[in-house]
Amino acid sequence: MLLLPGLASALFALITWQVVAGGPLLRADERLSRALLHPDRFSAGLSDLGNVEVAVPVLVAALVWSAWRGRAAGAGLWWLPPLAAAVLMALVPAVVVPLKEWTARAGTPVVPPGVGYFPSGHTATAATAYGSATLLLLSWLRSPAARRALVGLCAALVLGVSFGLVRRGWHWPLDVVASWCLSTVLLTTLSLVLSRSRRRSSAGTPSSRSGPSSPTTSSDPAGRARSHGSRTSRSSSASSGSPGSW
Repeated sequence: MLLLPGLASALFALITWQVVAGGPLLRADERLSRALLHPDRFSAGLSDLGNVEVAVPVLVAALVWSAWRGRAAGAGLWWLPPLAAAVLMALVPAVVVPLKEWTARAGTPVVPPGVGYFPSGHTATAATAYGSATLLLLSWLRSPAARRALVGLCAALVLGVSFGLVRRGWHWPLDVVASWCLSTVLLTTLSLVLSRSRRRSSAGTPSSRSGPSSPTTSSDPAGRARSHGSRTSRSSSASSGSPGSW
């Protein structure tokens, strides 16, 4: 699990170094951009899927649904998964905006002159919002086909936004790849939080067969005596029906 974010972090560091230093990787990036560049309405529509106005409401809907399902199921930490996903989404601009200002990369020839195109904010928004929504919903899907379909839809949305941005000329390819790397680190962190939350919730939820049983009292003195006399034998049998991991 830690290998993937480690590789993503290393690749992001390499790309950022090349952008700041004007390294040879940028020349390959510019050639690839010229080969893929073809502004049209379709590519513009794909890139719009990474707008905050589109991606964030999808995440909000997943947050509400996940919180409702978790509370209805009686999960002890039902609030933690949606809260973690919301915090993760808030971190995107907090990380991307300073990087844009620091690297000050110029845009492609088809955009107005200016800097601040690295990394791609639209790609980071799409990957984090759609990816977080997918991780939240996967916790409640039991059908393997439904889970595969959800993951496929998330990948299609992120790749569609990425392709649209490069095809339209809003971003260089490396701008998009860098945001993939950032989002991989963020989503891996969210996945670890969700996994620990599920384990803690399942460990803290007693099964229906466990739980203390109320002793039977009797108003009959003889009955109480018999009960006191058999307390030792009853205690060994009762303890077998109540697990210690309550």
